[in-house]
Amino acid sequence: MRFRDRRDAGRELGERLSTESLSDPVVLALPRGGVPVGYEIAVALSGALDVLVARKVGAPGRLEYGIGAIAEGGTVVMDVAAVAAVGLSPAGFARLAEAERHELDRRVLRYRHGRPLPRLVGRTVVVVDDGLATGVTAEAALKSVRAAVPERVVLAVPVAPRDTLDRLRRVVDDLVCLYAPEGFAAVGQWYRRFDQTSDEEVERLLAASALQP
Repeated sequence: MRFRDRRDAGRELGERLSTESLSDPVVLALPRGGVPVGYEIAVALSGALDVLVARKVGAPGRLEYGIGAIAEGGTVVMDVAAVAAVGLSPAGFARLAEAERHELDRRVLRYRHGRPLPRLVGRTVVVVDDGLATGVTAEAALKSVRAAVPERVVLAVPVAPRDTLDRLRRVVDDLVCLYAPEGFAAVGQWYRRFDQTSDEEVERLLAASALQP
């Protein structure tokens, strides 16, 4: 196990990112698990923290197996090979994606209460999660951010498999990952404590970040 918990991972990432030249940074964390990581990064960078809501689309009967993802702004990513492998048509995938849209909308309303995303045009946007497996959810989030025309997009994660990182490098300007181990099985195995992050913790950290000088 590499990290004590998500905030420990965020402090390590924040230390690494603080050596970069990041102009007018805004940290967008993927809820829920990315928010404790993103909070510590925002503190280290003296940057704004907000959420960018994205949802994995899981295979029928195997919800943990991501075959695509959706993100705010209407972004949809479909893993064509994975969809075909589980015997779904594109129309079938679209129905699953629409079902996830309801949970995405619920989270946007709960975390931002109707407030839009902060201005991203011309800024450095640091997209954060607590780790990646297939990376399909992060891919949807990154494409959503790109559509807002930022100056620079940075993906920051504590841990991820190398093949996922190689694929996502194509959609970011910079990628910071502290640990890309061989034999990657699951994000949680690299944390001593990996409890589910609650909605209440997300809200508390967003409120605390807003009070930071």
